[in-house]
Amino acid sequence: MTKIISWIVAFRLRTLPLAISSILMGSFLAIASGNYNWAIIWLSIVTTLFLQILSNLANDYGDGIKGTDNEERLGPKRTIQSGEISPKEMKAGIIVFVLLSLISGIWLIFESLGSNWPLGLLFFTLGIAAIAAAIVYTVGTKAYGYSGFGDLFVFLFFGLLAVMGTYFLNTYDINWEILLPASSMGLLSTGVLNLNNMRDMENDAKSGKKTMALILGYKFAKIYHTILITMAMIFVVVFVALQYHCPWQFIFIICFPFLINDLIKINKITDKSLLDPYLKKLALATLLFTFLFGIGIIFG
Repeated sequence: MTKIISWIVAFRLRTLPLAISSILMGSFLAIASGNYNWAIIWLSIVTTLFLQILSNLANDYGDGIKGTDNEERLGPKRTIQSGEISPKEMKAGIIVFVLLSLISGIWLIFESLGSNWPLGLLFFTLGIAAIAAAIVYTVGTKAYGYSGFGDLFVFLFFGLLAVMGTYFLNTYDINWEILLPASSMGLLSTGVLNLNNMRDMENDAKSGKKTMALILGYKFAKIYHTILITMAMIFVVVFVALQYHCPWQFIFIICFPFLINDLIKINKITDKSLLDPYLKKLALATLLFTFLFGIGIIFG
C-alpha cells in the first residue's frame, strides 16, 4: 500500500489539470466549429495524461540521479530523493508510460486519420517528439531543462501543438486565428513552469540547472512572469473580439481578477518558498479559464 501511495505521489496529480487544459481548449474550439468526434477528444485527453505522468516520472528520475532534488529544494519531496522509489523502479515506470503513451497515441491517430498515411506519419512523428521531450527535459547529459530551453518546449508542446493538434484531429482544418488561444495556453503553462523555477532558483544554481528564471534573475523573472500572464489574457481577448457575435463569449474574463491579484502578490514575494501555492492556483485558474472559454464559444 505504501508503494502504491509513493507511485501516486510520483505521478504528481496536481500537474494533471494543467496538462488537459490545452487539450480541452482545442476540443472546445472544435466543438464550436461543429466538427468534432468524442472518441478523438477522449483519446486526446488520455494520451496527454499519459504523457504528463511520463514527464513527471522522468523529471523525478533525472533530477533525482543528478542530485538536483535534495534537502535544499523548496518544493515537495520527490520519490527518488526520499528513497521511496529506486532509480531502477522509476526506469521501469518510465518504460510503462512510454508504451501507454504510444498505444494511446497510435489509437488516436487511427481514430482520427484512418488510412491517411502521410498525415498519420506526421502525427506519429510529433507523438514521438512529445515522448522524447517528456523524457529529455531532465534525463541525459543534454537535458534541455538544464540549458534554459524548458520554457520554449512547454510553450510549443502545451500550447501550439496541444491546442492546434487537437483541433486539427477533430476538424481536419487549420484556422490560423487559433494561434491566439493556443499561444495563451502555452504562455499560461510556461507561467507555471516559471513559478516552479523561480521557487527553486538557488538550488538549481548549485546543481548546475540553468533555467530561464535563473538566467534572468529573480527581479526580472517576476517581470517575465507578469508578461507571460498578461500576454495570455490579451491574446484570448483578441481572438474572441475577432470572432465576436455576443457578450457571452467573454465570460472567461471572470478569471482575470484572480490572475491579476495573484500577479500582484507574486511580485511582492521575497521569500521564494511562498511561491509554491501559486503553482497550483495558476494551474487551476487555467483550467477554470479554459472551461469558461469553452462555454462562451460553444453556447455564445
